[in-house]
Amino acid sequence: MYKVLIIDDEEPLREAITILGDWQGLGVEQLLEATNGNMGLDMLRQHKIDLAIVDMKMPELNGSEFLQIVEQDYPDLLTIVISGYNDFEYTRQAIRSKVVDYLLKPVNRIDLNAALQKAIDILEAKRKKESEFINKNITLNMSLPKLKEKMYFSIIERSFKNQSNEAFLPLIGADTAGNHFVAGHMRVLNLEQVRKERFHKDSDLLHFAVTNVINEISDDQLQAFSFLSPKGEREYIAIFTMKGGYKEDAAYRTLYHMKKVASSLKELFGFVVAAGLGHPYGDIMDIAKSYDTAKTVLNSVDLLKLKGSIVANHSDKITSKDNPSLTSRMPLIRNALESGSMNHAKSILSEFTKKWRDSEGFSIGEADRTLQEFIILLNDVASELNVPLERLRSEEEKGLGGLGILGDFASFEQFEALLNEILDRYSAEISKVLAGDRSSVLGNIKAYIDNHYFENIKISLFTDKYFLSREYLMKLFKGQYGYGIHEYVQKVRMDKAKDLLGDPNLKIQDISEMLGYKDKNYFSKAFRNYYECSPTEYRIVLGGGEK
Repeated sequence: MYKVLIIDDEEPLREAITILGDWQGLGVEQLLEATNGNMGLDMLRQHKIDLAIVDMKMPELNGSEFLQIVEQDYPDLLTIVISGYNDFEYTRQAIRSKVVDYLLKPVNRIDLNAALQKAIDILEAKRKKESEFINKNITLNMSLPKLKEKMYFSIIERSFKNQSNEAFLPLIGADTAGNHFVAGHMRVLNLEQVRKERFHKDSDLLHFAVTNVINEISDDQLQAFSFLSPKGEREYIAIFTMKGGYKEDAAYRTLYHMKKVASSLKELFGFVVAAGLGHPYGDIMDIAKSYDTAKTVLNSVDLLKLKGSIVANHSDKITSKDNPSLTSRMPLIRNALESGSMNHAKSILSEFTKKWRDSEGFSIGEADRTLQEFIILLNDVASELNVPLERLRSEEEKGLGGLGILGDFASFEQFEALLNEILDRYSAEISKVLAGDRSSVLGNIKAYIDNHYFENIKISLFTDKYFLSREYLMKLFKGQYGYGIHEYVQKVRMDKAKDLLGDPNLKIQDISEMLGYKDKNYFSKAFRNYYECSPTEYRIVLGGGEK
């Protein structure tokens, strides 16, 4: 069990941290508070504190001064720093003091608990006394890579404020003249397969393995830093820093490095990857432009020609192709799904994918957009057919994972198979819902005929009401009741005719009108065709006479 001290002069922030932290889950038995650095030091003297959460801007004794004292007097104390966007000049001391993590105001639940979990992990490692190396360096090793990742990603997102973050620039080599920077974007095409077969579904271990390979294949002149992209689980961002030399050298060495990475990932773990590299730049802020190019290069890789791992850079020719969209075929696929003809739906899809296969090229980016579009279109179809989307998707996972589909594709054939798997998933749920709906619809149609047999009943009455084709409705009805709809109307009329003919007080002309026939002769002809005797002959058999 652990004791945590919150040091901040703002009561709302202390209260927010108290509310947001998962203290019980983290094993924190006591949570203490101090309103400034001096009071915090008093608390440290009175209690055995394991972790202190420190605001950098405080009266009397600020965070930087507090950390300097702690570094000397309480070297085993772990600290988490909280600062605003404009307070980064205070965190120079935080870097020297090897804080566990850096949180920006306003603090949110996810970042806070992630930082707390990191601190608890360190405390547990220390308690186990695994090694002196862990005790002295684990804090630095765990916090600085995360800080670098945040910095690089903020530059890529164009939200990085150079002036405010000046203290951190040396961490990414931005303070050294003559450095060149290149951004790379890499996708693991068979990630789910390898995660299941080689990593026992452990995502964290898999991501560590990938980034470790990218980072380790470095030398004195070219260094790499990579991390999982926050926007895609199978995608990784790599930033390359080359010391000195020319831009052309940076481009060449980065391409060579990335090809070596692709080869190593395939050899070590069986990964198949596609990667794009951007232009080299001398200004760290320009890695945003380099990354945009890298992503464009990756998305332009031709899936039709993809045979294993591939690494491309900005010098490779990028062509834009205008391939047809699946949207035009969705009405046909919808009709097939509605009629329960899965094979027909797949044949429509297959005819369309053949156009892509026979085209001049079909890129990874087009494949991504097609998958997203296909799911959106199928969601619309499911909604139109009253299929609850919660039956299709998991609330816990997004994308294809939410459909229970792995989503790997490293070739056009695998992409085509993925489209069919998605279609299978939706078809199964649509069939389940429609099976119940069809039974209800057919029952309603039968009941209507039973009660309105004397009217002029047209098939269009039902096709318009239930949005079903004439042929499909006739097929369903006959399959359910053994009669076509017209045949059933005739059967109900004839059954009713026999009942009415049993009443000697009713004239045949009256019965004809009651059954919806235009005249007596038309009714008589229909009755004879059905029972092989006229209404009069039938009455005679029953013991009555013609009226």
